[in-house]
Amino acid sequence: MEETIKPFLFIEQDNGGMSVILNVGTYKDEIFQTREDEGFEGNGYDWGSLAVIFLEERMPELVDIVHFDPEADMFCAYSDNREAIQSFTIGFKDACEDDVLIRDLFSRAELD
Repeated sequence: MEETIKPFLFIEQDNGGMSVILNVGTYKDEIFQTREDEGFEGNGYDWGSLAVIFLEERMPELVDIVHFDPEADMFCAYSDNREAIQSFTIGFKDACEDDVLIRDLFSRAELD
C-alpha cells in the first residue's frame, strides 16, 4: 500500500491509530497555482482545505472519524481508526491523480 499512496506516508501512532503526512511543495503544486491570486500557496493548510472538501463530498461517512492537523510545510490527517485513515488516504490520492476531479474539488476549497 505504501507504493500506492506515494508521496503520502503512513505513520503509526503509539495509541494504535495512524496518521498520513505529505511534505508539501512539489506534489500537485500546479493545482494551487491556479488560485495563487487568492492567497493559496500549496502549503499544509491549503492541502487541509482541499482534503476537507474531498472528505465532505466524497467520503462523508468519515467526516467525524478522520481529523486534520496541517502545518505550514506538511499536510497531516489522522484517526484512531486505522481502516478509516487508510480508506481516506487511498481515496484522496486517487482523487489527486484525477486532474478534473481534484481541480473541481479545489474550486470549492476555502483559504484557511
